[in-house]
Amino acid sequence: MEDVDKDDEMDEMGIDATEAKTSRKKRSVVWKEFEIITNSGDMKARCNHYKHNLAYKKGGATTHLKRHLKICTPRKATLVGKDKGPKQSLLSFDVTEGDEMLSIFKYDKGKVREELVKMFVVHEYPFRMVEHEFFTKFCRSLNPKYEPIKRQTLKLDCMKMYISEKESLKLALAGINKISLTSDLWTSNQSIGYMCLTGHFLDSEWKLQKRILNFCPLEPPHTGLAIAYSISECLIDWGIEDKISTITLDNAYSNDLAVRVLKENFEVKEKLHFGGKIFHVRCCAHILNLMVQDGLTEVRYVIENIRESVKYLKLSPSRLYKFNEIVKSLKLYTSKRLILDVPTRRNSTYAMLECALENKSVFSGYKERDYNYKWLPSDEDWKRATKVSKFLEVINDVTKVFSGRKYPTSNLFLRQIWKVRKMLNDMSTDNRDFVKRMTLKMKEKFDKYWGECNLVMAIGAVLDPRYKMKLILYSFPKIYPADDFQRHIDDVRESLQFLYKEYLSVDSQINSSMSGATYDSNPSQAKKQKTDDFDEWVITNSDIIPGNKSEIDMYLDEGVYKPGNEEYEDFDALNWWKANSLKFRHLSKMARDILSIPITTVASESAFSAGGRVLDQYRSSLKPETVQALICMGDWLRQDFGVELASNVENEFMQEDFGRTFKGERWKHLSFRDRRVGINEGQEHGGRAFEHLSDAQKEQTTEIFLRENVDINNLDEYISLVVDATVKIGIIQQMEAFRSGFNQILVEPSKVKGGSISLSDRRVGINEGQEHGGRAIEHLSDAQKEQTTEIFLRGENKQTRFFIP
Repeated sequence: MEDVDKDDEMDEMGIDATEAKTSRKKRSVVWKEFEIITNSGDMKARCNHYKHNLAYKKGGATTHLKRHLKICTPRKATLVGKDKGPKQSLLSFDVTEGDEMLSIFKYDKGKVREELVKMFVVHEYPFRMVEHEFFTKFCRSLNPKYEPIKRQTLKLDCMKMYISEKESLKLALAGINKISLTSDLWTSNQSIGYMCLTGHFLDSEWKLQKRILNFCPLEPPHTGLAIAYSISECLIDWGIEDKISTITLDNAYSNDLAVRVLKENFEVKEKLHFGGKIFHVRCCAHILNLMVQDGLTEVRYVIENIRESVKYLKLSPSRLYKFNEIVKSLKLYTSKRLILDVPTRRNSTYAMLECALENKSVFSGYKERDYNYKWLPSDEDWKRATKVSKFLEVINDVTKVFSGRKYPTSNLFLRQIWKVRKMLNDMSTDNRDFVKRMTLKMKEKFDKYWGECNLVMAIGAVLDPRYKMKLILYSFPKIYPADDFQRHIDDVRESLQFLYKEYLSVDSQINSSMSGATYDSNPSQAKKQKTDDFDEWVITNSDIIPGNKSEIDMYLDEGVYKPGNEEYEDFDALNWWKANSLKFRHLSKMARDILSIPITTVASESAFSAGGRVLDQYRSSLKPETVQALICMGDWLRQDFGVELASNVENEFMQEDFGRTFKGERWKHLSFRDRRVGINEGQEHGGRAFEHLSDAQKEQTTEIFLRENVDINNLDEYISLVVDATVKIGIIQQMEAFRSGFNQILVEPSKVKGGSISLSDRRVGINEGQEHGGRAIEHLSDAQKEQTTEIFLRGENKQTRFFIP
């Protein structure tokens, strides 16, 4: 007999007439999900979920109703929505190392914080963003379980991940044979000098890799000894002091001294690779930039009318509008806009001429609409501009190769240098005076830096199977004087043999240590090889390769490799050597180390763009160790995940030469209009100084420069003038308005100094002053605001120092 509900059993047991007549409340739980209905006079129990009628009689059992609830499908769906009963697991695609795996989703707070750190570091978001209200709302819309964190917590997580990532990179570098370095210096808006040290190497798949090893502060003065000591400390910290093969720096004197000190240290430790022949590599991009700037100083007057025309048009939006209307009417559809050349921007003169020549017919049309326009270029001006532009086009193409975001391998540079030299030689025969002067100036700079053979470029070219020694034999007679080119060719041959023997010696020592003396243990078993008629016939009728011929000789004796037309420009020498590593077992190791040597410091300079973004006007209080963690780890993660940010290397070269625009006596000879145009271009192209100022401060700065007695010698002095003169002037002018916004008690020194104002009143007054006291407070960082508050909270009369913290 089946079990029955206890509450309903009472109805089936003895009940007197009085109780039968009394209607009792039903106490079985099934009645919460059933209701009693009458159908054609019969009593039924209807399921509230399934809407199905089940048999029921008054006072009857409810066991069959319970069985129905257990199998009722609509009821089960309802219970899942109420977090009761069984749930369907959430599925997610987990992508690990490129493989997609279907897995059950589980919210992991630690994983979320780890990914949050990566997002902020890779994309250089400010820490305060994690506390933004809508950022929290966005994260909770993705997952309601998201728990907000403070920016201090995010910073600590960043530092923990930096330490972890650094240890992982140390383990990876331990397996690398040779590492090349690039380094450069940069000064932040905190006036703190930073040194960026970048390591370049090949991984096991023969892929070029670069990692920023250190972005550390460098205390002034930045002497050669200080630079060398800082680099040595970094190498020891990473444990790679015995793996350094080359270091690439620009042409500053302090860098030359630093290289000499480092080279001597490596010689003492007997860890100087390649015999020190190619230890110091000069930045070719920097040399090329200096050469072009010197040459352009001789021809600026030649294109004066074109430059003045562009200046005139760029001074007024209405003039530019008229000019563009003529462009449209002539149907000269172009995406290029008028550009004014400035010394701080590489190849800006070529860009200006290219755009002007493309719109040549527009200038004459504009002359007819504007009678104040007096600089219409003549036909001779256009001819001279065309000549200069053709030369600058070659420089522009070479610069793109030198300053590529993904730096090229060392085998590509010699051919670019030869192109420049060939162009200089061709132009030296020109009869026009301005061409001769420009060519002579650039030749002097070329011979100064490339008068001696650059062994890295030359050996790199030889190790390109498309060139081998052919490019050396062809280009050196054109690059060097007739009585000197053979000496450079011989130097390349000797250095090539010297480096190959060094690699051969190292491999021989490894092999002998592994095999011991087992190779010649049974010389008596060797039998003299017999020859027959066929062997003698082969000897007399074929070219025999000597058995003792070295790999370098075999490689050079073979013909050059000729890829298809479509593959030529995209040819990867490293891939070729990887494919032929079994054929050239020793030489391929030498090739991979030589080809991976960087010829420019672009990789390190690109980090300064990131430094400028990390240390912006809102995060200028970051500590140097935090800056290093953000810059280095951001570079590592971007390399690992293949993320690229917009390069700002161009601006680094702009800042390097920025002072030339306003240098010495040259500024005094510029007209008022030229000064204003130069300032406008400087604001547009000249670096970080202006981006930290408000519009009003920029205007005040412009007026300062327009004065006759201003003499700017370099970029540092320029930035100092902006900060010391403009910012202070702007803030001092707002001082009275700012004071009036504070509570009156704070501007009465006697009350503040005497301590008659309570601490709470002072803080209230400060908050009110910050809210109503004008614009000065908004130009301060959070740290400066905190410092200002503390000054007022102390019983000291220091409120006048607040405005210039």
